[in-house]
Amino acid sequence: MQQITDILTLAHKHPLMNTELELVHKQEKQIPGSVQYAIYRYKLQSQMNLEDVGELAYNFNPKSTKERSIELRFCISGNKYCRDDNCSNGFCNKQNNNCRDEVNTFDALVFQYPSSYLNQFVKGKSLQSKSDELLAFKHKTSFTTSVNLCSKTRSILENVLHHNYSSALENIYVNSQLQALLLYGLECLVEEKAEESFACKFLSNEADREKITLAKEILLQRIGDPITIKELSRKVGTNECYLKKGFKELFGSTIFDFYQTQRMEHAKYLLYEKGLSVTDVSALLGYSSISHFSTAFKKHTGLKPCELLLR
Repeated sequence: MQQITDILTLAHKHPLMNTELELVHKQEKQIPGSVQYAIYRYKLQSQMNLEDVGELAYNFNPKSTKERSIELRFCISGNKYCRDDNCSNGFCNKQNNNCRDEVNTFDALVFQYPSSYLNQFVKGKSLQSKSDELLAFKHKTSFTTSVNLCSKTRSILENVLHHNYSSALENIYVNSQLQALLLYGLECLVEEKAEESFACKFLSNEADREKITLAKEILLQRIGDPITIKELSRKVGTNECYLKKGFKELFGSTIFDFYQTQRMEHAKYLLYEKGLSVTDVSALLGYSSISHFSTAFKKHTGLKPCELLLR
């Protein structure tokens, strides 16, 4: 995982490196085969003059697929953190706007997507764009380049930093946000599409976009209770065709692939961090049998569930 001092150099403010930094919050996650991330929130000193910056690092090792990854790194200022333990996730829930427990912060974030995780998005598919080639690691040399902090990327970072979920629900929510962060990071870097330009014309209507977003939320709420596309389309008030096309354009994935990815990433969390048995995880995710779950898990991760338990 990238060292925090390297991330801070993204701000291009050398004096910062000689300033004693006060860490107010730290969050890390390192599950094998999943997106690994580190989030550090520091108190923003009055003498600091930071720029919001981001970069993408493409790490290619020609001899080892295990050492290939894409990293998204960001340094973001302008947030606040509440030190009061009664406030959720650093969000101040007091009515007083001048809360003494709140401090101005800057956030250093690193998200590392290993090749084993990225393979699911391009396996068996034709490579039609530069972003596809990066995901498949067809580019043979490592590089680092700046990422435009477009509004979509900023929105996802805000969601990751500020939410009210905890424990298992937090894992499900953050996993979905990290997949979207990769999509928007590559989109802002490579394609620079106009923000309100949609191939599906009906997505120009905000109400229709909200229906597609609601569908995504329902899928996450029912991570252990699978729902058919027909049921989902009825719940959000649109037809199946619009739902499937709109979902693919907004989130860069089919409904099935998105749902399956979130289920398997949550399975990793339950197995590796919570230490639940394969039987329990299979039941929690709504599988009719352990063998069906094991087959799906092996297809997604390249590992048998029991192998992750042994790590």
